[in-house]
Amino acid sequence: MKKLVIIPAYNEEKSIVKVVNNIKKYAPDFDYVVINDGSLDSTLDVCYKNKINVVNLPVNLGIGGAMQTGYKYAYNYDYDIAVQIDGDGQHDPQYLNYIASFIESGQVDMVIGSRFIDKQGFQSSFMRRIGIRYFQMLLKFCTGFNITDATSGFRACNRDIIKYFSQNYPKDYPEPESIVMISRERLRIKEIPVVMKERATGVSSINAIKSIYYMIKVTLSILISRIKPRKTEEDWEEVYNES
Repeated sequence: MKKLVIIPAYNEEKSIVKVVNNIKKYAPDFDYVVINDGSLDSTLDVCYKNKINVVNLPVNLGIGGAMQTGYKYAYNYDYDIAVQIDGDGQHDPQYLNYIASFIESGQVDMVIGSRFIDKQGFQSSFMRRIGIRYFQMLLKFCTGFNITDATSGFRACNRDIIKYFSQNYPKDYPEPESIVMISRERLRIKEIPVVMKERATGVSSINAIKSIYYMIKVTLSILISRIKPRKTEEDWEEVYNES
């Protein structure tokens, strides 16, 4: 199977080389692509200097736009598995083969790496854990899935979801809403335990005020996504043909 690591990056000049080198070291059978999301620092120059495979977005689209770009790349280049990891060093590439193995075996359509199953490694801030717990309960209510780490960006998906996400992906804070989208399509999700690290460099884009906005907006997006009519295979074929 062709396997791709998608690395969305915004102002990750200090960490991106180490992330890519660790992918090459621990998962040499994976290809990778960095999606430079309109970084204001030297992320793009660092990628060029180190001959890193990079797609440059001239303006900042946010994590949703960057990830959809990565899924379009994966779909257009016929990858069977796509794994998303952050560009700040939180996600350990040593888990790449493990997380992809569940897709390769055909057990599930999407795998999410959770820091809260074995509760090892960096567990995030107290306030963020409260928000994650809230989304766990909301998603359980809306989908029936008990996802302990709904905001985790460490996830893998198969060809069907690559195709789906290449045309239809949440824009702003996509991780929780994308779980609802997958459940509506009756696809299979599994969480597995992983150990995450504290970000190596930079700061989170979500502060206290943004956290409140995030909670409200994502809650509304989840509820709206839940009641949308499900597209048929014919509907999706029309979308793919138009693209």
